[in-house]
Amino acid sequence: MKVGSVSIVGRPNVGKSTLLNSILNMKLAIISNKAGTTRNLINGIYNDDDSQIIFVDTPGINKPLNKLENLMNRKSYSSVDDVDLVLFLIDAKTGIGKKDEQVLNKLKDLDIPVFLVINKIDGMKNDDIFKVIVKAKDIYPFKEVIPISAKNKKNIDELLNTIKTYLEEQDKIYSEDELTNVSLRFIMAEFVREKVLELTRDEIPYTVTCYTENFEEYDDIVNISVLIVIERENLKKILIGKKGSMLKEIGTRARYDMENFLGKKVFLETHVKTLKNWRDEEKYFSELGLEDE
Repeated sequence: MKVGSVSIVGRPNVGKSTLLNSILNMKLAIISNKAGTTRNLINGIYNDDDSQIIFVDTPGINKPLNKLENLMNRKSYSSVDDVDLVLFLIDAKTGIGKKDEQVLNKLKDLDIPVFLVINKIDGMKNDDIFKVIVKAKDIYPFKEVIPISAKNKKNIDELLNTIKTYLEEQDKIYSEDELTNVSLRFIMAEFVREKVLELTRDEIPYTVTCYTENFEEYDDIVNISVLIVIERENLKKILIGKKGSMLKEIGTRARYDMENFLGKKVFLETHVKTLKNWRDEEKYFSELGLEDE
């Protein structure tokens, strides 16, 4: 049995969370076009007949502009400390840029294999993909270079099979019914946060957070209450919308994902709270998994 852990690292919006969801064939990590959507190290546990691979989805690494971004970068870099292999993702259409090189420079002393995974190859010519590969090999000694489309699951099987060749034979670490390291409460709150980012676009800062205040599961229904925390009072009107229309749409879309994930009918309540210094509130900050260490 091939068993090991793999960290998925890269800059914002290269498709790390999409890749994790594609590998697991389920929606675990939320997705948004906004940088900073992923804030935590989220483990997704992949099982098949001959392997168990723990994939670690990480926040996008960017130039930090505040405490939150600084902590997110630290989380991403720390994710490579105890894994067996690193997948470094880039966007095929933009290739490797200066900021990617800065990240790779931080990984240069790693004594574990680093793969270059070139994502978003949809619609690209083979010659253009080859140019990206040639440039990449001049920058860093990648063990493998694999072009993929995480969105359309192209070459995902090839990626998995290649990863397995670098892993050791050992017993499974987790039982097959374990899917992740984060709680159901956390996942439900993240589904709501994704819809906030999706529907409000640039009107609501990415620092918005969501916190599951109540999670009661019964045989055929789950009652969930999620608090949306914002930092400015004037954002409340945007989130609630005319006659509550925006908050209702956020709840409707989030409930759809919750029901798919849980396999049960969900009764969801969402409400909004303004908390200017919410990062100082222990329960909200720790819910993000971003405690200052």
